Amino acid sequence: MQKFTKYRPFPNPLKGDYLNAPFGPGLYDLRRISTKKPVLFGIGANCAKRMTSILPSEKGGSGSRNNDRKRNYVARHRNDIEYRTMAFKTKQDAADFEREIKQTKGHLYTFDT
Repeated sequence: MQKFTKYRPFPNPLKGDYLNAPFGPGLYDLRRISTKKPVLFGIGANCAKRMTSILPSEKGGSGSRNNDRKRNYVARHRNDIEYRTMAFKTKQDAADFEREIKQTKGHLYTFDT
């Protein structure tokens, strides 16, 4: 069974901070530090690359994401957000695990990915 990493503060790329995430298939999970409430989770064939799209480009993000509301929320609360990741062998394994989370825990997250 795969395990999540420990939570880490969400990086600020404009200050030279870096993201520690799987370069291959993986799942990411963001939560607010102050409340411990979940914010966002999702998967990517390249988890690190997918996570770089969480922030808007003017805040140091890259890539594309069709939800500006989601990106702006993370940017606005970046100092109060932490993340953890989990690596998988395939994107399908990550998708299966994500589906299991959605079925067992429901949509507790601020945003539906």
